[in-house]
Amino acid sequence: MKYKLLVLFVLAQLSLFSQNVRIDRVEPPSWWAGMENPNLQLMIHGKDISSLEPGIIYPGITVGEITRVENPDYLFVNLTFGKEVVSGSFNIVLKDADKNVASYEYKILEREEGSAERKGFDKTDVVYLIMPDRFANGDPSNDDMPGMLEKADRNNPDGRHGGDIKGISSHLDYIADLGVSAIWMNPLLENNNPEYSYHGYAITDFYNVDARFGTNEDYVNLVKSSHEKGLKVIMDMIFNHASVYNWLIEDLPSEDWIHQFPEYTRSNFRGSAIMDTHASDYDREKFLTGWFDHHMADLNQKNKLFANYLIQNSVWWIEYSGIDGIRIDTQPYSYKEFLTEWSSRVFQEYPEFNVVGEAWQQKESITAYFQKDAPNRDGYNSGIPSVTDFPMYFAMSKAFNERDGWTEGLAQIYYVLAQDFLYAAPEENLIFCDNHDLDRIYSSLGENFSKWKMAMATLMTMRGIPMIYYGTEILMTGNAGDGHGFIRKDFPGGWPDDKTDAFTKEGRSKQQNEAFGFLQNLLEWRKSNGAVHFGELKHFVPADDVYVYFRHKDENCIMVALNNSSNAVRALDTDKFKECLKKFNYAVNVITGETINYIDAFSLPPKSVLVLEFGK
Repeated sequence: MKYKLLVLFVLAQLSLFSQNVRIDRVEPPSWWAGMENPNLQLMIHGKDISSLEPGIIYPGITVGEITRVENPDYLFVNLTFGKEVVSGSFNIVLKDADKNVASYEYKILEREEGSAERKGFDKTDVVYLIMPDRFANGDPSNDDMPGMLEKADRNNPDGRHGGDIKGISSHLDYIADLGVSAIWMNPLLENNNPEYSYHGYAITDFYNVDARFGTNEDYVNLVKSSHEKGLKVIMDMIFNHASVYNWLIEDLPSEDWIHQFPEYTRSNFRGSAIMDTHASDYDREKFLTGWFDHHMADLNQKNKLFANYLIQNSVWWIEYSGIDGIRIDTQPYSYKEFLTEWSSRVFQEYPEFNVVGEAWQQKESITAYFQKDAPNRDGYNSGIPSVTDFPMYFAMSKAFNERDGWTEGLAQIYYVLAQDFLYAAPEENLIFCDNHDLDRIYSSLGENFSKWKMAMATLMTMRGIPMIYYGTEILMTGNAGDGHGFIRKDFPGGWPDDKTDAFTKEGRSKQQNEAFGFLQNLLEWRKSNGAVHFGELKHFVPADDVYVYFRHKDENCIMVALNNSSNAVRALDTDKFKECLKKFNYAVNVITGETINYIDAFSLPPKSVLVLEFGK
């Protein structure tokens, strides 16, 4: 009798167990037939499922290695796709002995035609950087959403202000009219943190757009609408850190998914330790494993399961959303071997795609180390085609404010360009005068409009891929020293109760319209100028406050001349430039549209820039 009762008790417990087992998540949430890489790692999450046996039956798909980790709530299942796999769905079944105890429907999708051949952003483009929370509030109803910890507070410079995907979508005409050709948005993925989460860099869910910005479908529609306007879209991705409130970090698959210390340990932020042949192990490890901030856990890409998870997440977003490029946040902070593997996998699927890595370094040689095919002594190759050119940024932020000297003033730009031999492809660098972490350029230049025009003309004619931070075209101001909220102010007119609407000509001041028109003119001209896109750059040593450089390709030649003097007119005798000008007999002033038939000499007013396009 006791034996029978025991059997009945065990059967009852198994029945109760089978009723309670549930698969909460499977990531990636879907996949595609016809991918170049035939392997897929599924991460299955559910309470106490690790003891169960997963089963999948689908034509052409075979189940490979099954990995169980420390946390009993996870199963990792590797699948291999045969060439014959087509779109459809199958059930992921979890079994206890021979009994099915949980099931989850998983979809295999069909790739859109031409998906693998998509063309990424390149030297012909100009990128417009948008902070979504601060650009425009197109849907006030999603400012505060159920389950989201931080509520909107537009009076708080560091709080959420309500900008969203709909706000960006509703102003695509404005962006296209300005003349840029690509949009980079700070991260839109879920940042469900108690405070200071508007910037997007503390992700809590790698597969879902933040509900206060919209939905995944809204993002896909934004990409499609942007493409219809001739605008490419660049997605911001972070591999180095994530929020401590990220569900994967709150419920770690294993302890080594993040870098952990007995007490909080911050990164030393010294990227030079990566390639420094004299660097101590201590400094290198602290840079790589230290946390970015208290609320941002440092991710360990040496964990192969997590590395694969992050790589597949990138491929999933490219395929799902239709984006044209990726910007990698804090590139040097991730293990460099991981990024080589990441880039290899991405370009395996999308050979014509493009990626820019944020290499926020002070020196040209250190920045160049992180670019694809760099001539590195240790043989390292990141596979990342483009890097952020911070040395050029530092030069341009100082050049127009300093008196010219051997290394000061315009010589700052000259010496950065003189070190282009360090880069594998300096023309692929992303160049900029400011961004979401830096003083706004108009403030850096003391709100001097003449200096601003010099900076913008240089940016639009320099080698590299130019990037403009939202609001630069209307002379928005802000200093990072006052707090990041002040360099990320709301775009005027983006909220229903704004007193002015700078998205319209009528809502801008006279000087703002002049600035908008100046930049718009340069951007429109740049769209079809092959010399600026692909031409060689030849420059002449700055002298007497004047710096001159040329961009030339075949019969197309432009000259940029900058006078950095605050009070003196400078005469420009073109005889010294005959190696560039001997073919030509007239020029067109790109800024004014004036045709100039006498090109032997020019006069440069104080603090001015001259951009000429030559013809025969």
